[in-house]
This record gives sequence, structure tokens and C-alpha cells, in this order.
Amino acid sequence: MGTRLGQLVERLGGQLMGDANLEVSGIAPLADASASHISFLSNSKLRAQALQSQAAALIVSAADQAFISAGFHGALIVTNNPYVYFARAAQYFESLTALVPQPGVHASAVVADDAQVASSAHIGARVVIESGAVIGEHAVIDAGCYIGRAAVIGAETHLFANVTFHAGCVIGQRGIIHSGAVIGTDGFGFANEGGVYIKIPQTGRVVIGDDVDIGANTTIDRGALADTIIEDGVKLDNQIQIGHNCHIGAHTAMAGCVGVAGSAKIGKYCTFGGAAMVLGHLTIVDKVHVGSGSMVSRSILEPGQYTGFYPLAKNSEWEKSAVIVRNLSAMRDKIRALEKTIKTLTNQDEKTL
Repeated sequence: MGTRLGQLVERLGGQLMGDANLEVSGIAPLADASASHISFLSNSKLRAQALQSQAAALIVSAADQAFISAGFHGALIVTNNPYVYFARAAQYFESLTALVPQPGVHASAVVADDAQVASSAHIGARVVIESGAVIGEHAVIDAGCYIGRAAVIGAETHLFANVTFHAGCVIGQRGIIHSGAVIGTDGFGFANEGGVYIKIPQTGRVVIGDDVDIGANTTIDRGALADTIIEDGVKLDNQIQIGHNCHIGAHTAMAGCVGVAGSAKIGKYCTFGGAAMVLGHLTIVDKVHVGSGSMVSRSILEPGQYTGFYPLAKNSEWEKSAVIVRNLSAMRDKIRALEKTIKTLTNQDEKTL
């Protein structure tokens, strides 16, 4: 199923330069696009590739438009942010062919008598919904999901297959939780008595806001006493661990394999590259950007870009560097002793003079 360029621009905005009646069937990368696709240029370094693209139309910025229009054969859609426009266009094309799950409860699902399931919700095969749970309007709960007692799933939220959403946890509207994610497991809380660990009951919840995406196999621990909080618009990639009593600010995004230890407080509009780690009980202010593989071991109280990893090197070079780092303390002591000796000799020379 296709759409006219004029119709797309009417829906998403932008300035169309070309045939409004030209029909396109989807969106594709520059190198793969055919005459039935639109594509996008969000990186000016790819201008030459864009000129060679076979796409029917390109989404470009005003800065790239003058360069591209001179040599590109097709139509252009000029917009302030081509990458965002691409995302919205991709959503639109997906909606044209998306299969909408039908409302109703599958015969194999187990739903507690006092659970509240909206009539417009879709409950898939082998889903288990415990006592007191609430499932909102147009929510989609795919096969094999478990919804604990008194849990709340907001309107239009989609839980993909085999998500576990434990007792008392809450997610708002339009959320997405991908397969294998586990929300509301016990936090890692133990008291040590003479070498023996005593478990601390984890009685808080996980409270998730609206428009939150949670990736496959990501885990979010419930709070020990207070709640673990994930604010509106947060985006979590696959295989992320969020410890108990963490607070993640609105519209913060984390790439795969990030780990956040318990009671860390992270501000709004932050980003974390893949495999970044945050130690517990730290505070990170708004608009902090942490590079991939970085270890955050102290609170960050000023916005900005932070990186903390050692560059890759040949193993032999790395071993030499490691030896130097290991001996820095001894080297420092020797330098201080040399400085002291030099100062003494200098003083003696001045007296002699």
C-alpha cells in the first residue's frame, strides 16, 4: 500500500519540491532505495551517495537542499530535522500495513475474577493476569505474559510475548515492553551478619510513566522501601539492568547493556552509550551524556559529555601501559624525592653564591 508525496507532506509537514501526486510505497536507506521509495539525508558527508540514490524522493535539510537539488533526479522534502522526519515517515508507512490485534481474551489465558480488563484490550494466549490487576483501553498483552496482582498496564501499552510484570508495578500510556523483559523483581538487598547475608524484603514498586520503551531482556528491580521510578519518555535498549530505588528522569535514553546500581538518581534528557556503568547512590544532573563503556564512579553535577574508558591498543602495548599505571605511585614518590633533592641543592647553591 502506497501514499502520495503530497499526502505525506500534508500529514508530517515540510516543504515539498516535486510532484505531489507521485506515489511511494515505503522508506529505505540511500543505497537500497528504488523508484518506489523515499529516503533521507541526515549526514552531509553522504551527499555524494544521495545524488546516486534511485529513490523517488529524498528528505533533506535546508542546508543540503541547494546542493542536492542541482543533481538529484527526484523530488525533495525539505525539513529542519531529516532524521526525525524519517522516523515519523517510517511510523506512518508501518501503520499502513500493521495488523491490529483484535480485542478480547484468548481462551487459554488465565484472568483473575477481580482483575479489570478493558473491553478494547487484547489478551493473548497463555497470559496470566493476577488478582486486582488493571489493563487499560486498547492495551495489547501478547502470548505468555505474566501480570502480577494489583499491577497496572496503561492505555495503548503493548507488552510483547513473555514479558513478566510483577505485583504492584505500574506503567502508563503508550508504553512498549519487549519480549523477555522483567519488571519488578526483587532488588539486590542484603545485610551482612558475621559473613552471613540476611535478605532485606523489597516492598517498593516499579512506577513507569507514559511513552516509555523497554528493550528485550531488560530488568528493572522494585524498590526496597520506596519505589523505583522511570519517568515519561525514557528509552531503554536491550539487556539493561536498573537497580532498586533508582530514579531515571524523563526522556533519558540508554543503549544496550547499560547497568545502573541501586539508588542512583539520573536526571532528564541524559544519554548513556552501550555498556556504560553507573555506581549506586550517585546523582547525575540533567543533560549529561556518558560515552560507551564508561564507568561513572562519582556524581556528575554539571551537564556535558563524559567519557571514561582506555583506548583500545595492541595487547603488548596495553601491558606496557598497565605496568606504568601500576607503578605510578612509586614513580610519584621518586619524583617528589627528586624535587626535594633539587630544592635542597638549589638552596645550597644560592647560599654559596
